[in-house]
Amino acid sequence: MRRDYTEHGALLETGLAADWTGQFGRWFAEASAAGLPEPNAMIVATADTEGRPSARTVLLKGYDERGFVFFTNYASRKGTEVLANPAASLVFPWFPMQRQVLVAGAVEQVDRAETEAYFATRPRGSQLGAWASPQSQVVPDRAAVEAGLQAALERFGNDGDVPAPPHWGGLRVVPETVEFWQGRSNRLHDRLRFRRTEEGFVVERLAP
Repeated sequence: MRRDYTEHGALLETGLAADWTGQFGRWFAEASAAGLPEPNAMIVATADTEGRPSARTVLLKGYDERGFVFFTNYASRKGTEVLANPAASLVFPWFPMQRQVLVAGAVEQVDRAETEAYFATRPRGSQLGAWASPQSQVVPDRAAVEAGLQAALERFGNDGDVPAPPHWGGLRVVPETVEFWQGRSNRLHDRLRFRRTEEGFVVERLAP
């Protein structure tokens, strides 16, 4: 199952964008153009207050110089963990391009206006699902899930606005580091990292 990484070139300081947002945007556009399925899928790792980690895949819904945003039920496992221990790491696993982007940083809630604006763009079924499911909680069977959806349908009907639930909203990972990883031959991969300092971000090369 071993393979060499030789197909997608190099990542050198001379070709790096001036900031992490520019470099991420470049790679994200290339992953999208290459037809990767859900290039905005990312692994989000969190930990509880005792340091026990958990990870799952979610979808990136936006990014800018402030950080990377996704949305969730605040009562879910990841929601409760980041609210109690506000730190997370992200991995964008663009394996067909022999690339990864790794992010680590603090977590903050996005403001309510941003949550409500995004929630309004979601398909109605997804809006109802946010009300229907007590995410990460134990339920007796699938019928309980369907009953939750039926209750949401009875509450909001088949048309009209569905408001964002108060327990649902956005989380922003504010990066301390953003690493760009490019596979190279002989396992001597290129790893260039933007690291936050008091003066701004600096670029560092990490040994493979």
